[in-house]
This record gives sequence, C-alpha cells and structure tokens, in this order.
Amino acid sequence: MALQDIVAQTVAGLGYELVELERSAGGTLRVTIDFPWEPGAAEDKFVNVEDCERVTRQLQYTLEVEEIDYKRLEVSSPGIDRPLRGEKDFERFAGEVVDITLRAPMGAAAAGQVAANRRKFRGTLQKAAEGWEVIWSDEPPDPQPGQKRAKKKEEPTLHALGFTLDEVKDARLAPIVDFKGRRRAGVQE
Repeated sequence: MALQDIVAQTVAGLGYELVELERSAGGTLRVTIDFPWEPGAAEDKFVNVEDCERVTRQLQYTLEVEEIDYKRLEVSSPGIDRPLRGEKDFERFAGEVVDITLRAPMGAAAAGQVAANRRKFRGTLQKAAEGWEVIWSDEPPDPQPGQKRAKKKEEPTLHALGFTLDEVKDARLAPIVDFKGRRRAGVQE
C-alpha cells in the first residue's frame, strides 16, 4: 500500500481528513490534517494541539507496523494559508480571499485585463457557470497610516478571471490577519 493511502486511511479512521503529505529528502514526514467539511454545517471546527498529538501517536504506531522508514514526523493544522486541493475545498471556501497560481499565463485569455504573462492572482473565489472565477481589484484597499485619504473615493474597477481546476497549479487561502480582533456587526469604535 502506498504511503499516501496509509496516512489518509489512518487519519480518516480518527475522524480527520488528510490535507497534505510531504516527505523531505532528510527523512521528515509532514502531515497536515483538518476536520472533514460537511456542506451546511453550523460552524467550522479547528484542529488544535491535542488533535495533532492524537494523530501523531496513531501514525507512529501505523508507520512502524507498515515498516515505513522516516526520521521525524510532524503533524499540523493547515494554518491561515490553507491549501485548496479539490472541488470540495473550492466549494468550502467560496467567497473567501484566495491566492491562485495558474499553470500557464492567462493574460491573453483575459481580454487585456492583465499582463500577458501573469499567472498569480489574489481575489475573492466564486463559483462560475463553467468552473470557478477569482474577482479582484488592482487598486490598493486603503491608504497606509499617515497618508491622506481622498475626499471622494471612486469605486475600484473589478476584474474577473474564470478558470477550471485543471488550470490551477496552486491555490491557498490568502493569509489575511486582523490585529484588531473580531468585531461584532454594528459595533462602532
């Protein structure tokens, strides 16, 4: 049985899903886990240290039984820049800001909206009629601290680029952090 199958089966048996498996040249085995997503679920659960410890213990036992050679095992959560691997991940994170890298430049197909050799895009992921699309604006979101704000703010020009999963080389959630913390809707500061 292949290493990918062994790890995926073990992780699934504990109630998690395998997000990513990486084996380095130095013998390190990196396993990234998450809770399975169910459409319409009330809220997402997040992987914590106890979950990683539980999976680590079971994988150590399983890899020893299967006689898989490795020097170090690392089990972690996907983090804020979680990779998107399949259709289910794209459905789960529709409406979120993502970083997409395409296999081939799409500038020519974008009707002059972008440079002809551009392959990387950051924008909001949405389901399209055929496949997916990312919607973005090339204008900066807000001025930097200390800069003057324009009195009249024009609406930014939005661009959309459609793609299929076959055209995607890498897709991840954009690592956007709000250091001011979570705010309730309608609360003014």
